Amino acid sequence: MEKDNQTSPVMGFILLGLSDHPKLEKLFFVLILSMYLVILLGNGVLILVTVIDSHLYTPMYFFLGNLSFLDICYTTSSVPLFLDLVLTPHKTISFSACAVQMGLSFAMAGTECVLLSMMAFDRYVAICSPLRYPAIMSRAAYVPMAAGSWAIGGAASLVNTSLAIQLPFCGDNVINHFTCEILAVLKLACADIFINVISMTVSSVILLGIPVLFISLSYVFIIVTILRIPSAEGKKKAFSTCSAHFTVMVVFYGTLFFMYAKPKSKDPLGADKTDLSDKLISLFYGVVTPMLNPIIYSLRNKDVKAAVRCLVTQSCFSQ
Repeated sequence: MEKDNQTSPVMGFILLGLSDHPKLEKLFFVLILSMYLVILLGNGVLILVTVIDSHLYTPMYFFLGNLSFLDICYTTSSVPLFLDLVLTPHKTISFSACAVQMGLSFAMAGTECVLLSMMAFDRYVAICSPLRYPAIMSRAAYVPMAAGSWAIGGAASLVNTSLAIQLPFCGDNVINHFTCEILAVLKLACADIFINVISMTVSSVILLGIPVLFISLSYVFIIVTILRIPSAEGKKKAFSTCSAHFTVMVVFYGTLFFMYAKPKSKDPLGADKTDLSDKLISLFYGVVTPMLNPIIYSLRNKDVKAAVRCLVTQSCFSQ
């Protein structure tokens, strides 16, 4: 048995995905491929305009460029794998490839959680302390803030992924998911995962609990400040500066909490429906949210719309 435990991880895993629903699998292949192309195009354009348009050399758009790059990396770590598994009859993935994909996805998701809280702080300073904004949100401040987001997400991923791949896996090697999602992988371990649970709990507090609390407090102060503005035009202008970020944050965290906080069915007959709904929610979180981010920022931000028009017409290159 010990020998099997040591050698079985090298054999890899089977990703179930939507193989139990072949019609849905074909439909979602087309949908996910289309969404992935939109993600690459939309976020790529946002990164490009934040780099070439000097009017967007501000902390908010620097964070936005990081967010767009994160979305591209996050979807690229999982979507091509899903598309490949749909096209190939053998839905297997090697242990090493599974570990890499699991680590990258965890890192990108964790980084985005922290980065959104940094963007919330930027909006808090812009609205609650506008006169001090240039001094507080200087380049010496916002660059380390973004770098720190990447470092925290990467460190959390390294710790949890390292602990996961050291576990022995024996018997069932079927992952009931689209990708090597860490919680789905941990279910297959044939050893005590107490340390992994503790590590995941600490990571959840750092990557979810603290950022959500920080964002909530920031928006409480933001809302209070906006309500104190005497003119309706002033309130509208102040709200417009944070509406895009607030919308992205609600979509991101709303889907994330719904995915993990949704009660599981205790009825064995409803297990298939529960598994399918979990997969579809995960799909929304992993693909639809990154696709919506550039659309939300483009539609609700006049500076971004102007920069995109400049890029399309190439007028910014003639200036």
